[in-house]
Amino acid sequence: MKMIVYFPLYIVLILTLLLSGCDFLNRSPYDSVDTSQGFQTLADAEAAINAAYQPLQWAKLYNMRIWTLDIIAGNSEVGAGGGTDGEETVDLANFIADADNFAALDLWRGPSPGILRCNFVLQKVPAMNIDETIKNRILGEAHFLRAHYYFLLVRLFGGVPLQTEPADSNSDLLLPRASAEEVYELIVEDLDQAITLLPQRSAYTQEHIGRATKEAAMAELARVYLTHYQDYEHYQLVVDLCEEIRKMGYQLEADYADLWNPSKQNGVESIFEVQYYGKTNYDFWSNENQASWLSTFTGPRNSGMAAGCYGWNQPTAEFVSQYETGDVRKEKTVFYTGCPTFDGMTYSSAYSTTGYNVRKFLLTKTQSPDYNTSNQNWVVTRYADVLLMKAEALNEMGQTTLAEAPLYEVRCRAGLTNRSTIEGLSQMQMREKIIHERRMELAFEGHRWFDMIRYKDNYALNFLHSIGKTSATSKHLLLPIPTQEREANPKLTQNPGW
Repeated sequence: MKMIVYFPLYIVLILTLLLSGCDFLNRSPYDSVDTSQGFQTLADAEAAINAAYQPLQWAKLYNMRIWTLDIIAGNSEVGAGGGTDGEETVDLANFIADADNFAALDLWRGPSPGILRCNFVLQKVPAMNIDETIKNRILGEAHFLRAHYYFLLVRLFGGVPLQTEPADSNSDLLLPRASAEEVYELIVEDLDQAITLLPQRSAYTQEHIGRATKEAAMAELARVYLTHYQDYEHYQLVVDLCEEIRKMGYQLEADYADLWNPSKQNGVESIFEVQYYGKTNYDFWSNENQASWLSTFTGPRNSGMAAGCYGWNQPTAEFVSQYETGDVRKEKTVFYTGCPTFDGMTYSSAYSTTGYNVRKFLLTKTQSPDYNTSNQNWVVTRYADVLLMKAEALNEMGQTTLAEAPLYEVRCRAGLTNRSTIEGLSQMQMREKIIHERRMELAFEGHRWFDMIRYKDNYALNFLHSIGKTSATSKHLLLPIPTQEREANPKLTQNPGW
């Protein structure tokens, strides 16, 4: 059951802020701000922070563009219907895109409404006369979400304009790019604040499950340290953060497939998920949509196995070949010839141009009877990821033997119980094992591209070239600053090579 709902009424609020500088929304429902009373009540504050979550749901971020990063990373191909279907992603994945690429524009614009809404909360809520515990939680959520939005941007584009106050009619909207270092400084500051202010998940009542938590901020900070601050001190901080999360009672789901079962979401392994509740009273293609696109888009095309079945995100043979013998994740992640049936139906390789389809996210028609009825969450962070971050940090500190335990815990759930395969390895061998494990454990969950570009020794380009993507060069490790944005804002510089 979904406990937190990101209400789709806040475009009006943002337009009001942008165009008039007014602080209020002239709406009467409980999830909006009543201008006759001003921004004063707890309901106003709750409505404002709910609005800050909503852009996570949009196709510009987790409902499409984030999972298509696995296509760019070489785990899969677009597939779909051919022709112009997904051509913007095809161009990015073939490293022939230019600065007019529509997917890059989506990713550039996707976080901006969320950042603005967080800034609004951080400006208005501190002075409100409301319960201090709830106020701190709301401010912690805003700090976490702003950090998350900027973390997406800085990894995709490098330095971006930093906006830390709500824009109004007097604001300079044509800001230059800050350096990547400055963006990371704000991210760390926000996450430190979030860790201080947010409650643990165990403190939430059922109606608030799905909101950001202390441990979600800790996991995000660990990921930031692994991405940008790659030194002994920060690796130790990663280990400390991951160990604190372990003490909070997280554990791996017994069945890997349950992680994407709508009836078991926000479970014992879940740290942060984008929430969907499957309502169909909004246009499926609009920002107001509250249904997940994931099963609809990734279902095998023309198979009738699920509602929708648009055939996107088809795994490559190279990716499937990386599964070790006995890895139970294979049959729960990928459709392949001879795989177990799905809802009584047999898979055919003819459904895909690669011979494979993603199984991990597919829902039966009982679970989602129509293309626009999926209430499946997007899992942003889960405990297996934390275990693998801990293993990575320990290994990078030279504590390779200690890295075995968290790595083994993940592999054991996957059926890979022969511990000798990860014992006695050199630091380099262990690094390769962890890279492999992250690829297989987190497949198609939007992590692979971000991992590739942070790994040492030119990993991303070496890998891309090894699978035949020889057009990839160092410039492609960042997306281009979109032409439309540079034309609108002459202060924006372009990334090198674009």
